[in-house]
Amino acid sequence: MSSAASTPNSAALMDTRRGIWGRLQDYGDLTKSSVTSLIVMTAWCGFYFGAFKSGASSLSWTLLHALLGIGLASGGTAALNEVLERDIDGRMRRTSMRPLPCGRMSLVHALIVGILMTVGGSLYLALTTNWVTGALTFATSLVYLAVYTPLKKRHPICTFVGAFPGAMPGVLGWTAARGRIEWQAVALFAIVFCWQFPHFFSIAWLYREDYERGSIRMLPVVASDGKSTLREILLYSVLLIPVSVLPSFLGMSGRIYFGGAVLLGIALLYCGFRLARLHMPPTKPQSKARARHLLQATVFYLPLLFGLMMINTAAR
Repeated sequence: MSSAASTPNSAALMDTRRGIWGRLQDYGDLTKSSVTSLIVMTAWCGFYFGAFKSGASSLSWTLLHALLGIGLASGGTAALNEVLERDIDGRMRRTSMRPLPCGRMSLVHALIVGILMTVGGSLYLALTTNWVTGALTFATSLVYLAVYTPLKKRHPICTFVGAFPGAMPGVLGWTAARGRIEWQAVALFAIVFCWQFPHFFSIAWLYREDYERGSIRMLPVVASDGKSTLREILLYSVLLIPVSVLPSFLGMSGRIYFGGAVLLGIALLYCGFRLARLHMPPTKPQSKARARHLLQATVFYLPLLFGLMMINTAAR
């Protein structure tokens, strides 16, 4: 009797847990948790170097406030981006399972979450760190949503424009620690700015057909032979090498970082050359395999570079 009676209750409990876990997954998809995590990590690096320059502790309540506020604003911006692009997401295979296209979350719900997180995160930063960080965070979200997002459907220059808000996390971490923009923050900005081109163009190369279905005017879609995309990849990969060593000249790191940054830059450039050497358009399977290798290289590049910079700074 007791065993039979407990079976419906157990099933209900399992459904409840599954429902809670499913809702958490939906929020993770809505706020692009993997991208937001990378943004928070980059902001932490910026804070670390800003605190080191000030002679303050790199582990503090200010750091916690900064990462929480930046994470909230970043996740909120991602949510609002999905609100604006819900129809496009529904036409693309890689995004069709997001909460809005699938109907697992209402438009109003996502909109409220996005606004509260974006505005709330910016205000939180202004109150707990400084007004510079709060204002820059809100401006970054505004440019991403009001300029970059609609431009994706109109012109391939969207990648260049989007690289500006995309390169801001390190700067926000720095200003949270220092209260102002300085040359060291500009160096962090420049590194991430250049890195984004081989990273996002390798993604666009892999998913060219998907972007075309979504009417996204990425360069591989507009110029289907891939030549102009390859030029951009190689140009910014080459530029990334001298840009990445700037921290050594600005007192942020030392010789070990300098050598490591050069080696990492050459390795990334090599992956770009391997793709270019095929002389194939993005539609060819062999070129997609090389583009995937390039994408993997970019994913490893940034945490390795910043990790090396932080270790070399701490050891000085």
